[in-house]
Amino acid sequence: MNEVLWILFAVVNFVIILAVYKLFGKAGLFAWIAVGTIIANIQVTKTIELFGLTATLGNIMYGTLFLATDAINERYGLKDAKHSVYLGFFAMIAMVIIMQGALMFTPSDTDIANESLHTIFELIPQIALGSITAYIVSQLLDVHVFQRIKKRFSSPATLYIRNIGSTLISQLLDTAIFVPIAFFGVFDTKTLFSIFVTTYIIKVFVAFLDTPFLYIMQRITPLNEPM
Repeated sequence: MNEVLWILFAVVNFVIILAVYKLFGKAGLFAWIAVGTIIANIQVTKTIELFGLTATLGNIMYGTLFLATDAINERYGLKDAKHSVYLGFFAMIAMVIIMQGALMFTPSDTDIANESLHTIFELIPQIALGSITAYIVSQLLDVHVFQRIKKRFSSPATLYIRNIGSTLISQLLDTAIFVPIAFFGVFDTKTLFSIFVTTYIIKVFVAFLDTPFLYIMQRITPLNEPM
């Protein structure tokens, strides 16, 4: 059921981001990127089996961040797209600092969450180091590649070339940086390689899956941003 659930989960994520954009416009996409970077880094601590391979769960949420930055890039330009990347970068750092501080508190005798929080957030700094490094490099590459492709394929009909092309390039670099840093010493080499391959394949699949939603977003007029 993981494969079916994963596809449904992806569609739900994309529908939610459409709703966020309709209701809140550009500000909603900025907020999604800030929240999404935190959620993705929590979800990535969970590994699942997809199509017989080991994968991390955070790939869908992480893929929506590229959808959001591409949508901002397409409608509002490179400057706003880069600002959204920096916002996600800051949100990730803030989450790590705050949660590491929270783990320092001694729990009460009635506490039921401390052990679970330690299980997740003691792993987060290593994951966050990989994620922060991969995120800032790949996202900045993505927004610049998107604009370079747009200079050659600028029509609305070729939006899919800009979206998929920039994502395929940037996500390969992202995966190559993230997986070795985030999971070194956590999994054996075979599992690391499996995670790398499946992570990139899934990101490619997400890039194709999110393209229709990017077209829909370009047709949406946000309630607070009359066009």
